[in-house]
Parts: sequence; C-alpha cells; structure tokens
Amino acid sequence: MSRLPRIGTALGLLTASASAIAGPPLGGIMEKQPTNWHAIIMFCLFVGLTMGITYWAASRTKSTSDFYTAGSDITGFQNGLAIAGDYMSAATLLGLSAMVYGQGYDGYIYMLAFFAGWPIILFLMAERLRNLGRFTFSDITAYRLDQGKVRTMAAISSLTVVCFYLLAQMVGAGQLIKLLFGLEYRVAIFIVGILMMFYVIFGGMMATTWVQIIKACMLLFGGTLVMLLAMSQFGFSYHVLVERATAVHKLGPKLMYPGSLLADPVTAISLGLGLMFGTAGLPHILMRFFTVSNAKEARRSVLYASGFVSYFFNVIFLIGLCGIIIVGQDPTFFEGGKVGGKLIGGGNMVAMHLAKAVGGNMLLGFLAAVAFATILAVVSGLALAGASAISHDLYARVIMKGKASEITEIRVSKIATICLGIVAIVLGILFEKQNIAFMVGLAFGVAAAANFPVLILSMYWRGLTTRGALWGGYGGLFSAVIFVVLSKSVWVDVVGRKAALFPYTQPALFAMPIAFLLAYLFSKLDGSARAKAEIEAFEDQYVRAQTGFGASTSTKH
Repeated sequence: MSRLPRIGTALGLLTASASAIAGPPLGGIMEKQPTNWHAIIMFCLFVGLTMGITYWAASRTKSTSDFYTAGSDITGFQNGLAIAGDYMSAATLLGLSAMVYGQGYDGYIYMLAFFAGWPIILFLMAERLRNLGRFTFSDITAYRLDQGKVRTMAAISSLTVVCFYLLAQMVGAGQLIKLLFGLEYRVAIFIVGILMMFYVIFGGMMATTWVQIIKACMLLFGGTLVMLLAMSQFGFSYHVLVERATAVHKLGPKLMYPGSLLADPVTAISLGLGLMFGTAGLPHILMRFFTVSNAKEARRSVLYASGFVSYFFNVIFLIGLCGIIIVGQDPTFFEGGKVGGKLIGGGNMVAMHLAKAVGGNMLLGFLAAVAFATILAVVSGLALAGASAISHDLYARVIMKGKASEITEIRVSKIATICLGIVAIVLGILFEKQNIAFMVGLAFGVAAAANFPVLILSMYWRGLTTRGALWGGYGGLFSAVIFVVLSKSVWVDVVGRKAALFPYTQPALFAMPIAFLLAYLFSKLDGSARAKAEIEAFEDQYVRAQTGFGASTSTKH
C-alpha cells in the first residue's frame, strides 16, 4: 500500500470510527464474528445506566436553555470530560493505535496535529465563545451582522459538517459492531440511530453531556488498563519497549523516525491545518462552551479536555508499540488476514487483540462495549448540534425572527432530531459498501474553511461586514466541497475516473485562504451604511466578549 493512501485511510479510521471505510480496513477481508456476549452484556449495562440518566435529565429539561445547554449548570471539570468524550471517537483508540503499530512515530505526529487545535480554542476562542454565544456558534457570527443571512450561512455549513461526520460515524458503527459484536450491520445501524434519537429528544444536552462523561471515563479507564497490563510485560520501561519494538518491526530503527507522513509536504501541511482549525470549527465541540456558567469555566473546560486528550494520545502510542511485540508482526495480520486461525479485522484491531492477549475475553468485551458507547456519545452530540442549527438558527431566528415560543422551538428541535436520525439510518444503510473516508476529510475541511474563518474574524476583526462574512463562509464551504469532490478520494475511488483533477486529498490549505481572502476583500469593498453600522457595533461586541456584559440592545440574541 502506498504511503499517502495509508494516511487517508488512517484519517477515516481516526475520525469516523474504527472502520469508517465500509470494507476492508487496509485491504483485507472483513467478516462478522461470532456473537460477543461479554461485549453485549457490558454494553447493555451502559445503555441501562444512560437510560436512567436520560429519564432524570428529561425531568429537568423544561426550557430552551435546558435543552440546548443543560441550563449552563455543567462545571468546568464535567464539561472538560464531556468535550473529551465528544472528541475521542472509537477510532481514536483503534485507528491511531493501528497507525503506530504499522508506521511507528508517524502515528504520534498525527496525534499532535489533532491536539494542536486545543490551544487555539483555549487562548483565542473559549472566553469569547461563552461571553458572546447563547446556544450555537451562529450566535457569535451573526452578533452584529445581518441575523437572517449570516445565521442561514452558518447553519448550512454546520449541517454540512454534521451530516457528513454523522454519516461516517454511522457507517463506521455498523462495520465496527458487525466485527466486534457479531451483530448484523443493519441491526447495528438501527440501534445506534434509535438510541441517539432517544438521548437527544428526551434528555437534551443534559443527557448527552452525561453520556459523553460516562463514555470518556470508560474509554480512559479501558485504554489505561490495557496499556498498564501490556507495559507490565516490559517492566514498565519505555526504553525496553522501544528496543524490542524496533528489533522486530519491519521498519527497524526507522520505526521511531518521522517518515511517510511527511513524504508529501503539501498534503501533510493541509492535513495539519484541517485537523487544527477544523477542530476549532466543529459545531458539536463549540456548542459545549455554552453549557458552563461563565468564561472562567469555559477556559477550565478546555484545559481539562486538553489534559484528558493528550493523556489518552500517549496511552494510545504505548498501546501501538506494545502491540508490535505482543500481537506480532505477521504481514497477513496487518492486511486483515488470519492470526491464530481467526480473522478479526487486521491491524486496525490491534488494540482489541492486545486487550485479549493481556486481559482475556472479559477485557476484550469491555473494550468493544466502550467502542460502541463511544460512537453513541459522538453521534448524540452531532445530532444535538444539527438539531440546534435547524431549530434555533433557521426556525427561531430566521423564519420566526425571534418570535417563536420556547415550547415550539424545543418541539421543532425534537422533530429535527428525529429527521436527522432517520436520514442517518437510511444513508448509513445505503453507503454500507462505499468508501466514505472522504466524508471525514470533507467534514474537517468545511469546519476549517467555512466555520473557523468567519467565526474568528467576527470575534477579532472589526472590519468584518455581512457581505464579507457571506462571501467568506460560502466561499470556504463550496471550495472545500469542490476540492474534495475533485480529489482522488471521490473523483477516482467513488466516481471511477482514471485521474484526480485536484492532486491532494486534504482541502484546508487551499480552501481556508480562499475563505479569509473573500471575507477580507468583500468587507473592504462594502461601503454601505449598514456596513459602517456593523463596523461601529464592534465596540459593543468587544466589551461583551471581554466581560460578558455591555451588549448593545440592537444586537441581543
């Protein structure tokens, strides 16, 4: 397998789920396993616990604030765990451990690109998000601009990110569960879709938050346990582990050197930009900053989330290295072949193989249940973000122009959740056999090119006008989509053409500058009276962004 396709495959695995590519993860054959009763029983316990939480949350969800932001009663520590739970998908464990297992240090570089988005959120965005926003990030982008036009643009880009990310999660869920639990693909899709709708409709943000917190704790505990049991076989010595890993791996000493990930600098830079700024533009991550009571707790949330994510990335790195020795380096295994007479998903399941090797079927079942719980938590957050864009931004603020009652708005949000759930189930079934890794790249690309530029400019640049925001937002959205469609991921792998019209697989390096340039040019060229008023209104917005007080009455949410 060539180097760049492996990078693209790892991206799909990491952010969609353990097997977002609906087919052989790295070229092998994926088959359904015998029913894993350990995993099913443990998952049922998780579902039972979260159902109880949803029942409790439903009794506390009375207003739009309760539904969208849990009444802003979540503490910084709790929100940090929930953000980490929302961000760490099943393949954060499975996909990255597989990348370390196959390519060594490159896997760690890959993790750093994902982690680099958190300081941006911490130092540039968290405080202003909390002070300026109410329910969605569209509240910030439209703060002093044309509410209808800018909210519509922000909602469209949010829904694009949510839908593609949600579809990738659903297909990945079906494939992962078929592999680990022994359940049919369609059964898995229905289970995930129905539970997602249940959590969001009845419990809103409160239930979704606690699902994410519990899942984060399970993921951190499960990964740490596997890592400790594996490291015990090397005397908890990193030096011994690296020596033995480099001795048996096909890359030898090069295992711990940067390698194929940097073979194409343009793709590497574009990938890094997409992961960094895409994280800062994901609507389901940004929405979490409105669940805390003030800007201090918002900053604390990011600090805790960064700590949990960085810790877990290091756990994953050690799991991948331990897998090289304990699981072995049989080439047929890495390509999805048989090991010990059993087929279980190739190198992408190295963490699962390691769990079974060091803890038996019980630990394997627990980790499989954690993977399923992880998908549920992520899709619940995505569904809530999508429903909020429809009900709060489009219906309440654009269609009803702020005159919708809270009861009606919540009802529309629940209907939107059902519709998103049905769409996700149907598309998950239709795309079962398709390579959908490009959808993950598109989700991050749109978040980085459409959401982030307009959001950061609206916070920090007084010269941004409605015309500039619209051109920048739509320009970033359409350019990211076009670049992905014309790349090898779609033009060759899906459409079936011989050569790609766009030579790179990641759009951020090219789409982000387009968005910033269009926003700047059309804001500067806008000499209308409305544009001058929007520029002058920045002073009120700046005061509110710094203190949380002093907003102009003309720009109230």
